[in-house]
Amino acid sequence: MSTQFQGVIPPVVTPRHADGSIDTASLKNVTKHLLDGGVSGLFVLGSSGEVPYMTNAERELVVSTIADANAGAVPLIVGANEQTTHRVIEEARKVIDLGADAIVVTSMYYAIGNVAETETHFRDIHAAIDKPIFAYDVPVRTHFKLPTDLLVRLGRDGVIAGVKDSSGDDVSFRQLLLAARDIPDFDIFTGHEVVVDGALLGGAQGVVPGLGNVDPAGYRRLFDAAQTGDWAGTVREQDRLADLFEIVYTPNGRVSGGAAGLGAFKTALQIMGIIESNTMSVPMLSLNETETTAIKVILERNGLV
Repeated sequence: MSTQFQGVIPPVVTPRHADGSIDTASLKNVTKHLLDGGVSGLFVLGSSGEVPYMTNAERELVVSTIADANAGAVPLIVGANEQTTHRVIEEARKVIDLGADAIVVTSMYYAIGNVAETETHFRDIHAAIDKPIFAYDVPVRTHFKLPTDLLVRLGRDGVIAGVKDSSGDDVSFRQLLLAARDIPDFDIFTGHEVVVDGALLGGAQGVVPGLGNVDPAGYRRLFDAAQTGDWAGTVREQDRLADLFEIVYTPNGRVSGGAAGLGAFKTALQIMGIIESNTMSVPMLSLNETETTAIKVILERNGLV
C-alpha cells in the first residue's frame, strides 16, 4: 500500500442556490459532512462537481471555499480541466495558488491527439508545475482511453503520481494494477462506485466515489474492512452501497445521464439536510418531487434518513 495517497477521496459536488449561484454555505456543509465521514482526501473540480459548467470565477470560488472549510485536514486533489497543454498548465497554477496539494489532468479533449501527443501533454505539464499529477482516465468525456503502457511509463518516470480510473473498463483496470504493482508511491484509484471491493482486492490504493458525497462513512467502513483483510465485511458494505447507488436510476430517462447521477447525489444531500437545493448547472434539469420521493425511500432503507 502506498504511503502517498490512499483511501476514500470523494469528488465533491457543487451545491447551487435555486437561482443558480454557487451556495458556499452548503458547500462548506458538504465538506464537513465528508470530513466527519472519515474521508482521506477531497477531489475538487471533477465531473461530480459539474466543472464543465462552471465559469472561471466559480471554479476559484469553489476551490477557495473548500480549502477554507478543509483547513488542511486532508489533501486537496484538484482538477485542472482544460482542453490542451498550456491551458491545463495555466489552470493548474491557479488551483495550486488556491490550495491544491495535487492536480488531476485528463488527456486533451476537443483537440484531436494521439498517444505520442498525449505523452508529451503529460510530460510538459509535469515539467511546468511542482505538485503531484494524477492522470484522469475518463474516455466518456475525452473520447480517448489512456493506454496502460503509457500510464505505466509515465508512472515509472515520475511524471504522474497515479491514476484516477473512470473508464468503466474493469479488464484494463486490473491490467494496470498488475503492470504498476512494483512502482513505488504510484496510487491507483477506481471511480467505479459499485465494484470497489474487487478493486481493493486487486491492489488499488483507494476509491473516488461520487456516491461518497452521500455516504462517505460507508465507503470508509468498506476501505477499513479491506485494509484489515475482512473481505466478507468489505463485500457486505459494498452490497449495501450498491443498493444505495439505485438512487441514480430514479429519473428513468427523464434527464440526461449526467444530470441523473449528479442530480441524485444532490437530491439525497438535500433530503439529508446537508444542502439547501438540488439545483443543477444550466442547462441540466433538476430532479422533481416524484424522483425525490423515490430517492428518500432508498435513503431510508439504508439508514441515512
